[in-house]
Amino acid sequence: MRDTRESRLLLVLLIAIAFALITVDIRGGEDSPVDGARQAAATVFGPVQNGVAGAVDPVGNAIGAVKDSGERHDRISELERENAELKAKLGSDDRNRSRARELDKLLRTAGAGQYRVKAAEVIAIGAAQGFSWTVTIDVGSRDGIKRDMTVLNGDGLVGRVTTVGPGTATVLLASDPGFTVGTRMEKTDELGFATGQGDRPLSVQLLNGKSKVKKGDRLVTFGSQASRPFVPGVPIGEVVRVDPLGGDLTRTIHVRPYVGFSRLDIVGVVVSAPSDDPRDAVLPARPKATPVPTVTVTVTPSGTPGGAQDAGDGTADQGTDPQLGDRQPDSPATRVPGPGTSGDPGQDAGPTPGRTEDQQ
Repeated sequence: MRDTRESRLLLVLLIAIAFALITVDIRGGEDSPVDGARQAAATVFGPVQNGVAGAVDPVGNAIGAVKDSGERHDRISELERENAELKAKLGSDDRNRSRARELDKLLRTAGAGQYRVKAAEVIAIGAAQGFSWTVTIDVGSRDGIKRDMTVLNGDGLVGRVTTVGPGTATVLLASDPGFTVGTRMEKTDELGFATGQGDRPLSVQLLNGKSKVKKGDRLVTFGSQASRPFVPGVPIGEVVRVDPLGGDLTRTIHVRPYVGFSRLDIVGVVVSAPSDDPRDAVLPARPKATPVPTVTVTVTPSGTPGGAQDAGDGTADQGTDPQLGDRQPDSPATRVPGPGTSGDPGQDAGPTPGRTEDQQ
């Protein structure tokens, strides 16, 4: 329809009529004169609206489903992310507690030996340094670390520093076949040299071929001149096997190290040696043996051979004489001395001389 003066007048007229009908409908309430027209319009246009709604609703539902699916996917992703963060936090807390325990044990060991240590974390193992048993720690020359310093943890000897960088250092582990350290036996002070054997116990050559050593004996580091590369008194391990004497000048024993080289985490580099040799002070205290109670059993015999029972006065029941039957022998108090005797109670009294049986 073209925009003319007549069309504008018609539009204004229709708007005026619409406002008039609305006013009449509102004022009429339930008895509105246009109610019939509304019902007629609903009757005519209702099926059309239902048909249009039926055609449009699946599309709308699909759009809503897609929207809800996206929201659900986002919610699932958010929950998965929160779950992963929670697991990481829990794992981190467990790891932090474990590291705190290791650090506490390291500080106790360092305090017992009067070692001044620089704590470090193991950040790499082995492969970067070749086929040797080594680890990389996160401290270096900027932290005062130098070559040939002793490395330990809360359990005992870990190794020695071989290479130092500005922020990292390489540690040769005591389990490496090229590692050797001087040893001293607890209490007996027998000296020797321990050599690494990979994942097997350390091999120790004692200088005294006739030294007395047994399973369970413990060893510590003997120490080096100027405490480089080894400070004295660091626990090494316990004897697990002693080779038989073979007439050699030395004696071989096998020692299980205290340190678990496959699970190293927190270690300490000894940057200052103790003024005095701690001797055996750093070794862990041995557990006290639990006393075994001793039970004494006294056997009391129930009778003597032949059935004789103790009468309580040092004499035994004489039992039944087969010739006397149930009649027991006269006791000494009932025996009468016979004639011509001196009161011998061992003879029964006979007839009195000069008397007959009738006179009795």
